[in-house]
Amino acid sequence: MIEDEAMVPQIKRISKEKKKIKIPVLNVLLIFFCVFILILATFIQLNITHPILPMKIFSGEATVKSDFFYTYSIIPQVPAILFIVGLLGRRLGITSIVLYILIGLAGLPIFALGGGISYVTEGGFGYILAYIPAAYFAGSILKEGFSALNILKAALIGVLIIHVIGIIYSLVIVLFKNDGWDIKGWIMMQSLIKITYDYILSLIALFIAKFCNKFVKFIL
Repeated sequence: MIEDEAMVPQIKRISKEKKKIKIPVLNVLLIFFCVFILILATFIQLNITHPILPMKIFSGEATVKSDFFYTYSIIPQVPAILFIVGLLGRRLGITSIVLYILIGLAGLPIFALGGGISYVTEGGFGYILAYIPAAYFAGSILKEGFSALNILKAALIGVLIIHVIGIIYSLVIVLFKNDGWDIKGWIMMQSLIKITYDYILSLIALFIAKFCNKFVKFIL
């Protein structure tokens, strides 16, 4: 009986050591899983069709069904970022994003236009770089809990940070390159039209992440 009692502290110590080993391994797996999600989101195109009120209706020219529906094609990178932050939290979420960026800059073609260190001269790299501060601030909000208000704020802050920094970076690249790049068309395509869709999809992504986060916390 005394020997059994003496074994209790040792069993607890072994149990704690196993737990210490288990947590980092799961963290690493989750980080690489989220890097994969981000790579996948870079090369997936979602076609979103929704009803609209066409301007032609006021002139009586809108006569066919297709005039009342609009299809927008979007690359869901921004919603993927918000999902990752919601799933893993601020610290591990940023780790996943930084790893994704480093892999791309190392030369693997995981960015939309390829990869390599020269990608920093591409206007679109500003949007990628902005994933880090977006994850930080969105993650800070979600750290207080997954209330509906926090989800709304985290999605809004995250999306705005990505687009604002992306636009500023693009403008700086244009000033340095001065190669006749259609910056107005680029900004219109990447931000002014896309931002609403990014926000709506980011809200959906965060609500999904809310439930997935509970599972992640359970297994950790």
